[in-house]
Amino acid sequence: MNATDAAATVAVDPQASLLSMFWSAHIVVKFVMMGLLAASFWSWSIIVNKTILFSKFRRAMEHFEQVFWSGQSLEELYGALSQRPNTGAASLFVSAMREWKRSFQTPSASFRGLHARLDKVLDVSIAREVERLESNLLFLASVASASPFVGLFGTVWGIMTSFRSIAASKNTSLAVVAPGIAEALLATAIGLFAAIPALIAYNKLQGDVARAQARMESFADEFSSILSRQIDTHLANDKAA
Repeated sequence: MNATDAAATVAVDPQASLLSMFWSAHIVVKFVMMGLLAASFWSWSIIVNKTILFSKFRRAMEHFEQVFWSGQSLEELYGALSQRPNTGAASLFVSAMREWKRSFQTPSASFRGLHARLDKVLDVSIAREVERLESNLLFLASVASASPFVGLFGTVWGIMTSFRSIAASKNTSLAVVAPGIAEALLATAIGLFAAIPALIAYNKLQGDVARAQARMESFADEFSSILSRQIDTHLANDKAA
């Protein structure tokens, strides 16, 4: 088969050509390719899972904020939410209300330091929600940064294979050099295939986390102000009594 026939075969059946390059690759290059493909598969699993998670998170935030600002009693809302798992602002609300109610359960209830405790509870709840949203994002960052270098390792190994073939055959024709170069380019391509989507998704999801955190912090400030006014009211009533 001459060079023209080989080029025609590749153009007609590129998938078989890629598969044949994989099977003919050195065992080290095969491990590199399989590792990169596994990392890419896991990255896409995380991307899909996080996309669904953030979609549910936004809907839950919008629903809770609509109910919260509808004028419903805080006690009624707490009673409805405390019996089920919550996310986002609902989780912050339940945690703060639980601390608020604990302050009234002791016989010597005191409002001194209550506002600071409520702020601490809200901060911890926000940190917990952000940690849940950020879980597995570090893997995407690792894939985005490491995959090109792993692919480069496969590239270097493929080029070394080409030079060994040249040295063994004492022939510099394309038929001798091409297999090693093809392995090298395939390893590089798979590395980029794994890294580029992971990098784009990581940046996008980190932006989503930042927006979700800002939204929860905004609600925490507003809710803390509401509770602070109620604390001042209770203190004023105690002094009047």
